[in-house]
Amino acid sequence: MSASLEGKLVVAISSRALFDFEEENTVFEQGAGQHRDRAYMALQLERLDQPAKPGVAFSLVRKLLAFNQPRTDDAHAPSQPVEVVILSRNDPVSGMRVFRSAKHYGLSIERGSFTRGQPPWRYLRPLHANLFLSAHLSDVRAALEAGVPAAQVYPQSAHASEAHPNEVRIAFDGDAVLFSDEAERVYQREGLSAFQRHETEKAAQPLLAGPFKPLLLALQRLQQEGTASMRIRTALVTARSAPAHERAIRTLMNWNIEVDEAMFLGGLAKGEFLREFEPDFFFDDQTGHIESASQHVPSGHVASGISNPSP
Repeated sequence: MSASLEGKLVVAISSRALFDFEEENTVFEQGAGQHRDRAYMALQLERLDQPAKPGVAFSLVRKLLAFNQPRTDDAHAPSQPVEVVILSRNDPVSGMRVFRSAKHYGLSIERGSFTRGQPPWRYLRPLHANLFLSAHLSDVRAALEAGVPAAQVYPQSAHASEAHPNEVRIAFDGDAVLFSDEAERVYQREGLSAFQRHETEKAAQPLLAGPFKPLLLALQRLQQEGTASMRIRTALVTARSAPAHERAIRTLMNWNIEVDEAMFLGGLAKGEFLREFEPDFFFDDQTGHIESASQHVPSGHVASGISNPSP
């Protein structure tokens, strides 16, 4: 019988999101023509036996893979409910270092596609990916257009706290991330008062889904399957404030999705609040919020909605 990823939470991740390859990337960026490709490959080969340092999304990946434990309580639950796949613009030779680094850290990663500079997002569909993390904005945009939750990692983001080794903590913005950008369009077109009025009038009408609703659903399923040693804790961190909070909460209730925490910040900078929540990753559609958050926690830009028009 052929292998299958059906029923799993599949995370596709670029090598720069998982590991710190910024020094190697500088060699590539400063090169010229085909020479930079060769120089980068030579450096990675030279460092083949030198494990790369953890990158921005390393903690998220390591903790999600910890859900892959033998199950004796439920014969129908997948024994390996999480799959992490490398999806990288790296060349295949450099890919050897990626796999060796993963093995060094005990990350059970067996699959990968290395495209040597070509956009790798097209392999997301056959992977049935629930999430794609990449340092390349163009790949993230293409993935979102294909219906896959995706975010551009900020490689210089602070790394995750080690305070919660048995808990995957993930924080989401609301509008244009979990929810559609319907309300954000009202805000940008007509201002705060019109936005508050619009959301109050439509409090009982659920918002349409945003690009990250499928990921939140998949995380909830993983949480429900659970393990004795790993948990998931989620937070909604939004610029909304009362009375616009109610529509957000009612939308999640309509979806039968629960979050553990909700922060309605009314426009306050999100970074310091996220520092206290200590997520393994935070997703937001606005670069200003990501720049604030990335000083404190691993962060990714969701290039969707009205705040991110196509170039």
